[in-house]
Amino acid sequence: MKNKIVSFFLLLFSTALLSAQSIKTNKLLFGVAYYDEYMPYERLDNDIQMMKAAGINVVRIAESTWSTVEPQDGVYDFSHIDRVLNAMYKAGISVFIGTPTYAIPTWLVKKYPAVLAITPSGQNQYGARQNMDITNTNFRFYAERIIRKIMEHVKDHPAIIGYQIDNETKAYNTAGPNVQQLFVLYMKEKYKSLDSLNKAFGLDYWSNRINNWDDFPSATGTINASLGAEFAKFQRKLVTDYLGWQAAIVKEYKHPGQFITQNFDLEWRGYSYGVQPDVDHFAAAKATDIAGIDIYHPTQDALTGTEISFGGDMARSMKAGKNYFVIETEAQGFPQWVPYPGQLRLQAFSHLASGANMVEYWHWHSIHNAAETYWKGLLSHDFEPNPTYDEAKTIGNSFEKLSPHLVNLKKTNKVAILFSNEALTAFKWFGFGWGSREGYNDILRPLYDALYRMNIGVDFVDPSSKNIDDYKLLIVPALYAAPDSLLQHLNRFVKNGGHIVYTFKSGFSDQNVKVRTTLQPGIINEACGISYSQFTIPQNVSLKGDPFNVGKENNKVSTWMELITPTSAKVLAYYDHPVWGKYAAITENSYGKGLATYIGCMTSTAVTNKIMEDAAKKAGLWGTDQQLSFPVITKSGMNERGKLIHYYFNYSATAISLKYPYPDGKELIGDKAIVKDSQQQLEPWGALIIEEK
Repeated sequence: MKNKIVSFFLLLFSTALLSAQSIKTNKLLFGVAYYDEYMPYERLDNDIQMMKAAGINVVRIAESTWSTVEPQDGVYDFSHIDRVLNAMYKAGISVFIGTPTYAIPTWLVKKYPAVLAITPSGQNQYGARQNMDITNTNFRFYAERIIRKIMEHVKDHPAIIGYQIDNETKAYNTAGPNVQQLFVLYMKEKYKSLDSLNKAFGLDYWSNRINNWDDFPSATGTINASLGAEFAKFQRKLVTDYLGWQAAIVKEYKHPGQFITQNFDLEWRGYSYGVQPDVDHFAAAKATDIAGIDIYHPTQDALTGTEISFGGDMARSMKAGKNYFVIETEAQGFPQWVPYPGQLRLQAFSHLASGANMVEYWHWHSIHNAAETYWKGLLSHDFEPNPTYDEAKTIGNSFEKLSPHLVNLKKTNKVAILFSNEALTAFKWFGFGWGSREGYNDILRPLYDALYRMNIGVDFVDPSSKNIDDYKLLIVPALYAAPDSLLQHLNRFVKNGGHIVYTFKSGFSDQNVKVRTTLQPGIINEACGISYSQFTIPQNVSLKGDPFNVGKENNKVSTWMELITPTSAKVLAYYDHPVWGKYAAITENSYGKGLATYIGCMTSTAVTNKIMEDAAKKAGLWGTDQQLSFPVITKSGMNERGKLIHYYFNYSATAISLKYPYPDGKELIGDKAIVKDSQQQLEPWGALIIEEK
């Protein structure tokens, strides 16, 4: 048994990262997920006619069809896939196929019950999707077999332009005995000796010391944040290796020019919100040719475009600035998401403005039973045209007409947010103290949102990124866990002329979530010119003298405060409190050629906006686009013709007039000439796209 585990471990962790080939997208893709197997009656021809009328030129199929394609062990039926492929090809609609491994068939569970993941809450029950253990050897055997059977069957079909590996993949909290054994092998490889492991993780605490590898306990019940965070990192690596494994299989069959993608998703809070805690996106995306993203967001009066922008910026950054696919986004979605007139169109062009080459709705038709009955597609349950479908027809027409101008938009940003899965996990262990509800994304998102609303373009980088020094301004939220080398790199970034904005809880612990014994904030105190040894939860604390002129209500401090003493830093704000008033709350320090700003407390939205504005101005990044602000959002990029494209969006129900400040050009949607400094009208929920001459 031990040899089997070792062999599987080697297979699991020695999968080479695939070098993505250059895949050329020569037109904008406008599509839907299509599930012929869910249809209550025969209507494929009708659906295709309606798709053609809407300008749909791509569909995704098959990612949830394992039990349809293989109804019994070793019995295959490809008729659903074949009929859709043939019909779409005849209609001139391209197809990409998903491997159907995220939802397992009943016969597999009956034959091998252990394929259902054992989590800290016990073993999963059959019914939900994504309930399996992605490391289970029996699951892997049958998953590989169904992938190969489908690929062998469809690989030469001319309708296929690419493949999606799995679906919104994660480790699904799998933590059973087999996973724990794999974790021990991983730890042996990484730490070599138990002495070094015990020291790095501080395992002498509460007699947690491990003195024999055979005694290694399950990480599920650990109270040691270092061990718990390492296990979370290991689980993310399971995802990276699993997707690499699937991509390697698909790559054996796919033709040159066909892509491999994955529909990564984001932290979910009833909609797509922030950095995904369970996937190392930058590492996992290396197995793909094109990054894919699923972005769901509020609409109606709550539509701001922020989640569209956030998800797009993350997807584009996964592949170092390459264009990406929006593989899932809502058409109608939940009842509260049915879009107002104009919003579907506004959303579609907003995706393109961040660099998307595809916008695809989940899904074409609304489902008539089961869990997602009321997550409505482009068509409602009656399959008839509706206002959302009618608006999609205008989008498809515009995509086809404007594709040569808008496809493969290249974006160049000078601001990046440095995020860290390791810091996110570590922060989850300790956060703002016992019982606190706020997490890492509650710190990151307000910083991103402020930049978005000021029309400052943003990329994402993580500790593995090689291009950190390419930016003028780095935003670093709650970098709680980080190695010395990263913090020293950030010090050099400032010294060489870069600007950084840090928040509280940065530099506090090393990469093993072990708190530094030096002055806090650890290592970065050199560039920040500050120190602190105490922190507390603010009660009735404000910023002294309203230094950012935001008014009494917006001047309050909440959630967390570090009691900062400046060494060389200039104080931008002190606390206003009878005891804590001598301490700095927000500082700024010149270091070498650059500038480091440190935010030592949770500030209001208004104060955060002011800090971000000040940082952008001092970094020389306050320009023409910053004369506009939300609800007017503008984004830009260079098209394949070497011409600058300027998008203008109105995220409000009120018409807005603006002055176009760039050289003469053409408004592409209305096909009309635009003169520099002319007044332009943005209709409610409207969009303008201007190409410079």
